[in-house]
Amino acid sequence: MSLAAYACDPARTPGRRHPEPAPPTRTDFQRDRDRIVHSTAFRRLVYKTQVFLNHEGDLFRTRLTHSLEVAQLARSMARPLRLNEDLVEAVALAHDLGHTPFGQAGQDALNECMAGEGGFEHNLQSLRVVDKLEERYPEFDGLNLCFETREGILKHCSRTNAQRLEQQEPGGVGRRFLERTQPSLEAQLCNLADEIAYNAHDIDDGVRSGLITIEQVAQVELFGRHCRQALADHPHLQGRRLLYEAIRRMLSALVYDVIARTQAALDAAAVPSSDAARRLPPLVAFSDGARQEAAELKGFLFRNLYRHPRVMDTTGQAQEVVRDLFVRYRADPGEMQAGFAARNDTARAVADYIAGMTDRYALREHERLTGRKLLAGAP
Repeated sequence: MSLAAYACDPARTPGRRHPEPAPPTRTDFQRDRDRIVHSTAFRRLVYKTQVFLNHEGDLFRTRLTHSLEVAQLARSMARPLRLNEDLVEAVALAHDLGHTPFGQAGQDALNECMAGEGGFEHNLQSLRVVDKLEERYPEFDGLNLCFETREGILKHCSRTNAQRLEQQEPGGVGRRFLERTQPSLEAQLCNLADEIAYNAHDIDDGVRSGLITIEQVAQVELFGRHCRQALADHPHLQGRRLLYEAIRRMLSALVYDVIARTQAALDAAAVPSSDAARRLPPLVAFSDGARQEAAELKGFLFRNLYRHPRVMDTTGQAQEVVRDLFVRYRADPGEMQAGFAARNDTARAVADYIAGMTDRYALREHERLTGRKLLAGAP
């Protein structure tokens, strides 16, 4: 399949921060994807929380399975839009590499600890992972990814951080936040795939956990409509088969909505190139109706799942683990691994060290340093 004129072409990439010869059998975006998959940070995602902590069940999503689902959804939308599937996959697989242990709870706690040191944000941390923290190659730190992949990883960025990035790398990945332009269409697509994926799999995990029921979620129109349609076609469907079928139909509807809405926007704008797409308003989007329904579902999950008392109890303990670790490592950097302990930027070194931990390693370290065992049932 040929790429559209508005797709990112690896032959025209601005390149890598450290020049390398072109790979003989792959495109540069394929090389980026492969480097991400083989990275240490990617492997750690298997033991990092999505919503439910790793020890709470073997079948709940982790950051790794979430990233794989985002990649699958993004590729399924990229192909009919004639966008670059390899770039989409690379961005999707890397977008959560900088996430802390314990999911959003860990990020909030670490951001609080770093309030006087520039804060902490997982998108920026994901960029730090691929630019600096991975240690695999003799010639450079990080993975030395292409501009387009790094641009897609940095989904959000404050103006202060963007200015700092621009000073370090003029015309680099921070520039668009200062000029208020867009990332590539492939990056825009990954952002929506991320939203579609977590809305769908959080319903599944929430029902599996017993914290919400199918009947509750069916009160939300986006899911309820597909649940009713599934029952109309299969009157005897119930339990997990009903849940899976309703989620499958909902996923398909959202994917097809994005494809149709985005293709119409691309046709209307007659976008001549990938650079021209960056100078236009966002073109990859839901239709108005689908956006409103997705927002309603997200609100339901926030109120009934993410703020459920059981989730909030583990959230509080997880944040205590992160805060305690930060205090102990700041006071005695020698408790960290040697490479982090030797750094001069102690606060940021501590943040990098904690952010790179899996849930289980953070809990073991906390017990070692404090003598207390939080989150009962964890290894």
